[in-house]
Amino acid sequence: MFKDRFDSIVKGINEAKARAGITHEVTLVAVSKRFPLDDIKNAYATTGHTVYGENRIQEALDKAAELKSQPDIDIHFIGHIQTNKVKYLKDNFSLIHSVDSVRLAELMQVQFEKIDRVQDVLVQVNIADDENKSGVGAEGIFEICDYLMQAKNLNLRGLMMMPPLVDDVEDNRVYFAGMKKLFDKCNDIKGYNMDTLSMGMSGDHLIAVEEGSTMVRVGTALFGQRDY
Repeated sequence: MFKDRFDSIVKGINEAKARAGITHEVTLVAVSKRFPLDDIKNAYATTGHTVYGENRIQEALDKAAELKSQPDIDIHFIGHIQTNKVKYLKDNFSLIHSVDSVRLAELMQVQFEKIDRVQDVLVQVNIADDENKSGVGAEGIFEICDYLMQAKNLNLRGLMMMPPLVDDVEDNRVYFAGMKKLFDKCNDIKGYNMDTLSMGMSGDHLIAVEEGSTMVRVGTALFGQRDY
């Protein structure tokens, strides 16, 4: 079942790239939050897929620890990080998508300096100024990125965004396009040399790909409905 869904998602991504004339690689993050560890192991065994996303810190830490025996599996942390949870971050995650304030970045720098690790991170941007979403506003992007560029133990890889909830996913195309413009502006004007734009989820990832996403986070369309 997972393999069929996986093949369909990959096919759709490739078709979206072709429609938009995009040649860059698009990384698929299989969002395994609230699914058992065995589902990840099955997904890996049947498809060889290696990139998975988690958004609850304790669940993510537990799964990362259990998957140490599979060193080619990468766990991305895609959820909000409370400042009092930073102390639990070690070598658990290959990429953290959700740096959303300078204060959080400062605490992460202290933590990763302690353990002598350079951690890849993305800045979470709330481009729609949605009060229900975390993330820095577009006007604050340079401040946090400038800090990350000089932080010795944090490696700024790019930006992440979650669009507002809408009835028609096409309504979010404007936000995806706006994020791509902001991403390019950060590189062209500020010289951040970022390579990752994480945007697009199960319902809207094809639109995000058409607008320039380099990384999509797909859960329900791969694993099925969650038991909340």
